[in-house]
Amino acid sequence: MSHKGTPASIVNAAEVLFAEQGFAETTVRQITRRADVNLAAINYHFGSKKGLIQAVAEKFLSPLCRELEDMLHQRQAATDAGQITLDELLEMLMRALLTINRENLNALAVFMRLLELSYMKNQEELREFLIDRYSFKLRPFIELLRVDSTPMEDSEFFWRLHFMLGSITFTLSNINTLFALEKKEFEHGAEVEKILHRMIPVLSAGLQARADKTYFCRI
Repeated sequence: MSHKGTPASIVNAAEVLFAEQGFAETTVRQITRRADVNLAAINYHFGSKKGLIQAVAEKFLSPLCRELEDMLHQRQAATDAGQITLDELLEMLMRALLTINRENLNALAVFMRLLELSYMKNQEELREFLIDRYSFKLRPFIELLRVDSTPMEDSEFFWRLHFMLGSITFTLSNINTLFALEKKEFEHGAEVEKILHRMIPVLSAGLQARADKTYFCRI
């Protein structure tokens, strides 16, 4: 194997194992064995397993951000462009997820595991990497979500945004289990595209609901 091709081989091997097993469960030895490289190659090219995880994150998040940026630019450049609605924005997000999933069948599994991992207590380095690298790229999309959401305090929007991310993460992290449950209950299974489409009105309603509407919120 050429020295030049080694980093790509390691990333490709890691993404498959991360998707199948998770990040904590996958060892450096498993990755190097699958990539057919020396055990020291990960430290040489990425510094550590954490550095490799960041490289895998970049492989999926960069295309996702580009897809969202392109769709936003096309929509805003339209001659009849008005305010972009929540439903439109969420549709863009789902289409971007589907696009990267079509290009790489491990994409959604790895992406969801990354989101879960980034919220764990000992993953400050990964969180900081994701924030530093992608927060400014996602900011226009998030700001547009805020525009068409119900009026609310910044702290309330913070929680609504994370409720949305949590819903997407739970659904896509457990998609095969949910497919099996649906098939057992209704004798048919859905496709990922249909599931993502079904999430849009639920997520949109969560961002548009009044924060003071329930008795609990007035306590």
